Amino acid sequence: MQNKIRKLTIGNVTLENNVILAPMAGVTDLPFRLLCRQQGAGLVCMEMVSAKAIYYNNKNTEELLEVHPEELPVSLQLFGSDPEIVADMAARIQERPYAILDFNMGCPVPKVVNNGEGSALMKNPKLVEQILTALVRAVKKPVTVKIRKGFDDSCINAVEIAKIAESCGVAAIAVHGRTRAQYYSGDADWNIIRQVKEAVRIPVIGNGDVTGPESALAMLEETGCDGVMVGRATQGNPWIFREITHYLETGEKLPRPDNVEKKDMVLRHAELLQETKGEYTAVREMRKHLAWYTAGMPHSARFRGMINSLETMKALIEGVEEIFG
Repeated sequence: MQNKIRKLTIGNVTLENNVILAPMAGVTDLPFRLLCRQQGAGLVCMEMVSAKAIYYNNKNTEELLEVHPEELPVSLQLFGSDPEIVADMAARIQERPYAILDFNMGCPVPKVVNNGEGSALMKNPKLVEQILTALVRAVKKPVTVKIRKGFDDSCINAVEIAKIAESCGVAAIAVHGRTRAQYYSGDADWNIIRQVKEAVRIPVIGNGDVTGPESALAMLEETGCDGVMVGRATQGNPWIFREITHYLETGEKLPRPDNVEKKDMVLRHAELLQETKGEYTAVREMRKHLAWYTAGMPHSARFRGMINSLETMKALIEGVEEIFG
């Protein structure tokens, strides 16, 4: 097999490989990004941040904007629908250590879409052009966008939006092969990713149904895309980056982590969460991560019952020792 791992250049930023952690609200916080970066992700994307929330100096937003030197390079994802506010807030934060500024046009969540933001923008190419023109002009860093196949089956326009993005000076585009109407259900349409790749000259990153090394290779081969973005398959599974990059480079499949390695990762994750968010929040946020880390293990349903009653870090560590032996 030909080596499919390659450096990926986005604007003036060259990544060490072309396997990227997708931005996921409530998941890709600083501790999780750090773990994925240490496992070999070429770029980690932050949780999406509202341009309006930066504008209004929202105190919770400041935590979302923090990065750690060891996770660089990092992409910060903004969302919004007002060209002036998006551009001004990007300019306000561009001195921070983000390598890339990404703009969200993929989020399917009703409260975002009902505001005309996220994937609702797929229905408004004219506004997309205004936002991206203003954003690219406002910052010196590379601007990327993340889009969907379209809004629904009557509005499949990823190719049109990608061409607009390229003409506005966007440096790369990530395409999730589902419409907003699909959310995360059904199969991702990789054909639309290939169509976007054939329509533009900027790098195209494919997203949707990359669940492991073989599907990452298949997406690169079937679509011709320049990189792959991995989302839900990373949950409870930061090792996926090590596995994909090794497979793309060598054609060999690495063994899955054993319980000792899983336990070490879970404890490291909990420790990082406690350092960044304090014990109370860390324990509660670890509950969902533990449900993901233990999915498919024997007795995982019983573990989940136990996990959800944990209140202290001491109890969590004891529970983890019991679960992973």
